[in-house]
Amino acid sequence: MKSRLAVNALLNAVSMRGDVAGCIVHSDRGSQFRSRKYRRALDNHRLVGSMGRVASCGDNAAMESFFALLQKNVLDRRSWTTRDELRIAIVTWTERTYHRRRRQVRLGRLTPIEFETTMTTPAALAA
Repeated sequence: MKSRLAVNALLNAVSMRGDVAGCIVHSDRGSQFRSRKYRRALDNHRLVGSMGRVASCGDNAAMESFFALLQKNVLDRRSWTTRDELRIAIVTWTERTYHRRRRQVRLGRLTPIEFETTMTTPAALAA
């Protein structure tokens, strides 16, 4: 795994979200997340890096659950001719279905977008 992939993913998230200062970015202890390039990208956008403990699988349970859903709902549905075609399918599923339609028990039966909207205070919106 190269740090470039992790840095590009981080920069993509920053460009999609806008002001992300103070947000916590959690990862495992992979070398790409410990690289200078990745840490510099975190610092440049005033993000807070967080890493799971060694041999603590519970730290990544939420992401493992997400990847299981992605596998079932996108990857296993058909064969993909190109990486770009697969990339578009993953982004489309994540943005249209996972974030906007899939209600989650731990979020009070709200979608992630609905939950974030209710958790954003009027003062934060005005800033």
